Amino acid sequence: MREAAGASPVTNAYPAFLRLADRRVLLAGGGRVAAGKLTGLLEAGARVTVVAPRIAIDLERPGVDLLRRPFEEADLDGRWFVVAAATPEVNQRVARAAETRHIFVNAVDDPEAATAYLGGVVRKGGVTLAISTGGRAPALAGLLREALESLLPEDLGVWTVAAERLRARWREERVPIGARRPLLLRALDELYATRSSP
Repeated sequence: MREAAGASPVTNAYPAFLRLADRRVLLAGGGRVAAGKLTGLLEAGARVTVVAPRIAIDLERPGVDLLRRPFEEADLDGRWFVVAAATPEVNQRVARAAETRHIFVNAVDDPEAATAYLGGVVRKGGVTLAISTGGRAPALAGLLREALESLLPEDLGVWTVAAERLRARWREERVPIGARRPLLLRALDELYATRSSP
């Protein structure tokens, strides 16, 4: 699933959220950058194996398997996803091995070796937003994340709960999906009218 020559990663990327809970994930790399990636993988509930000749103490966490040796292609067997946070040479080896196994790989700071791009993430009130530049400008994605986070209302969780309840009701009543957005907007308007009245 390599991109066509000259294609823009942003234009061709298909945005998706991965359910990694209880799924086996490989993290190739043992330094500070790998440690930063490990946190998100563990928060997603992934079963992570770290492989690198030297592994920093920040990666020694409960439930994380550590392989203190160079990456081997067989390390990808049975994996759902891989993060390559090593040297460019190792990242390229990981990407090639992942390609033959049909495994998506996020190669840190190496968009050419990646088939999955991680973006800036905002989590608030049960809502997750992700911003990506297709690996071309990660610092810009971070700035945009901060800007969006500041714009989201503090009570976004109330919106989420209301939308969840309404969705259950609409499914039961077989309200068409296309008709739900205006209904939700009206319900949120009513919610704020009620909350702002004396």
